[in-house]
Amino acid sequence: MSPASAPIISKVWSFCTTLRDDGVGYGDYLEQLTYLIFLKMADEYAKPPYNREVGIPKKYSWTTLKNKKGAELEVHYVELLMALGKKKGLLGQVFTKAQNKIQDPAKLARLIEMIDSVQWVVMGADIKGDIYEGLLERNAEDTKSGAGQYFTPRALIKTMVECVRPEPGKTIADPACGTGGFFLAAYDFLVQSHKLDKKQKAFLKHDTFAGNEIVANTRRLCLMNMFLHNIGEIDGEGAVSPNDALVAAPSSTVDYVLANPPFGKKSSMSFTNEEGEQETDDLTYNRQDFWATTSNKQLNFVQHIRSMLKTTGRAAVVVPDNVLFEGGAGETIRRKLLETTDLHTILRLPTGIFYAQGVKANVLFFDNREASPKPWTREVWYYDYRTNIHHTLKKKPLRFEDLAEFIECYNPKNPRKRKATWDAESNPEGRWRSFTYEELIARDKTSLDVFWLKDKSLTDLDNLPEPDELAEEIIENLEAGLASFRAVLSELK
Repeated sequence: MSPASAPIISKVWSFCTTLRDDGVGYGDYLEQLTYLIFLKMADEYAKPPYNREVGIPKKYSWTTLKNKKGAELEVHYVELLMALGKKKGLLGQVFTKAQNKIQDPAKLARLIEMIDSVQWVVMGADIKGDIYEGLLERNAEDTKSGAGQYFTPRALIKTMVECVRPEPGKTIADPACGTGGFFLAAYDFLVQSHKLDKKQKAFLKHDTFAGNEIVANTRRLCLMNMFLHNIGEIDGEGAVSPNDALVAAPSSTVDYVLANPPFGKKSSMSFTNEEGEQETDDLTYNRQDFWATTSNKQLNFVQHIRSMLKTTGRAAVVVPDNVLFEGGAGETIRRKLLETTDLHTILRLPTGIFYAQGVKANVLFFDNREASPKPWTREVWYYDYRTNIHHTLKKKPLRFEDLAEFIECYNPKNPRKRKATWDAESNPEGRWRSFTYEELIARDKTSLDVFWLKDKSLTDLDNLPEPDELAEEIIENLEAGLASFRAVLSELK
């Protein structure tokens, strides 16, 4: 974090603390900051040297907010939010369903004053990004808000991007993009790893990214996050669609998909029945381009992501364990994935790294291919970063350095030259080894749920983790078990 950003960041944080005493959580604060910083930047863009027409009517300009106080300010702010939510393009998407969550007009006026004291447009994208990403992470940590489900650990995202190594002039999509973590990591990678020419920079800003996010508030945060990181234009269209990505086949295909689709087994839709009671109905997507019809959301996302890729396209996607072993549609989808794509790598993740508790997840890396009579996957390389690994969100969060060995083993620049670290004789503790297509297809239900390391906690009683780590792990396992039981119960119903 640059020294230049320190004063504004400290102002933003201290004001958040003030508002929390009034019951305004990180999420609500983040929302109001989004509206106000957007309006202030629009005001800056409307003046020289930019002189841009940003679509905000004069009666709702930044100046009108600065000149009002008390009840008059509150009434005007609410009216402004409603009016701007009806606009087209990025403006309308940022303000869609916007509400004022700051009930004390004096504090609202102070927040406006604080934002007014900064020139946002000329501020470096990294500084604006630092402020916003920091708030998004705090918001995710606030478990009561439920925002954690939209936040993938940044260390994991960076690892996935380092392995995929996106190239300039190519398209990147995320069908469940949350607050835009994958887009920003890919953007940073492209800027830092390549000397981009003018044409490549323009493509990166306007044409590289496309996403879907059905939750309006999360979509708003994503759009603002991208905008503050210099992706898109204030008077342009947003790159994130509010549509459910699974409903229809994609209208165009992309070079890369980086994603962590929502966990939770079923897709469902709420409606009111004839008695006026709320009911949920399982959503089964009947798509001709899918290999199997199922109400399991993750299996549908895996199928959809494959359909999003060009024949030369590549994907890295986070999936829960059930995708690796579930029978029925799961088996069909795994077989098809092994046949039609090169599913070359699976990273097995530890518990304790996600804000949503009880998640046992993996990253699948696969490259799409053209149709062929022979299966494209020859072997799948596994990296077991779960057995005997202990992470907790507070005391021992996942860091980028923790996955350095995996990136080295993955060998992003030359994946054909991979070398196993596991050897039955010389290194039975090795975390990196491969299994052939034939070995995997012969397993019951073509299960890809493979482990080979011994769990030391069962044998090495002298070197147990700290009691609080053990307690967290027990909670994680119980949560995971409960989630499985709930899924079984919903199937039985």
